[in-house]
Amino acid sequence: MSNLPASVRAWLERGRFVRLAGLEVFVLDTGAKADAVPLVVLHGFPTSSHDFHRVLPQLSENRRVVLLDFPGFGLSEKPTTYSYSLHEQADLVVLLLRQLGIRSAHWLAHDMGTSVACELLARRERGLLEVETRSVVLMNGSVHIELAQLTPSQRILRTPLGKLFVRLSSKRVFRAQMQRIVTVPLSDADLDAMWAQLAYADGVSRLPSSIGYVEERYRFWHRWIPPLTRLDVPTMVLWGIDDPVAVVAIAEKLASEIPHARLVRLEGIGHYPTLEAPDRVASLVDGFVSGAERGKG
Repeated sequence: MSNLPASVRAWLERGRFVRLAGLEVFVLDTGAKADAVPLVVLHGFPTSSHDFHRVLPQLSENRRVVLLDFPGFGLSEKPTTYSYSLHEQADLVVLLLRQLGIRSAHWLAHDMGTSVACELLARRERGLLEVETRSVVLMNGSVHIELAQLTPSQRILRTPLGKLFVRLSSKRVFRAQMQRIVTVPLSDADLDAMWAQLAYADGVSRLPSSIGYVEERYRFWHRWIPPLTRLDVPTMVLWGIDDPVAVVAIAEKLASEIPHARLVRLEGIGHYPTLEAPDRVASLVDGFVSGAERGKG
């Protein structure tokens, strides 16, 4: 791991590896108030929990924050024999919180993580989730997949050409692709961190498998969307409205169907709000979660 960028090495040193269902999963568990209801962060595709490194300082000032890299992503194990199903990713979240003794949580989810959150909320409605949900924040995820505008790379990865595509992938191409889905250009440091973690442990070759979650968004639409229409906890839909993939129509649809959801539009922001507007995102999430704790969500 010595060849990882300095910011990723520092991130690694702050966390630890937890064995869950036979896999080594990177976890960062931090915050000023270990006894407070934690904020659990669910990251997106194809990156990692490091996407939240710019908002974590403020979010962890007043509460415990738990982040993990899903298997196949970031610093976690990237097995060749794994389903990469959103259901298994949700299983690991439940196992982790059980191991940490967490019985109640606020959820903060981005991109693919919003679908993991949907699976957790579907289990909650069925009485199958042992963790109490206190509030939910959904950011720039294509939960309503029928409205999403997938990138050319995502489309190729879902075809038989996906394996050839990843063999031809490079850091230069990756950087260009990421810059096309944001409005505020990502820094060289953040792009280097993204690529290094994607490439770590041969993660690039896992992309044709890990992107299988997109198909699950279609397949399990009727499992995940109805529970949102009956969600009875404070919910904020926080969205970079210039996102060309998880378009603002998705945010508007979610806000209209989730009872009493608060829609916050981030003007001039694309797909990665936590990196494009970290101060504003941190303040909004911090204020929302604090309000939910006070019963003012």
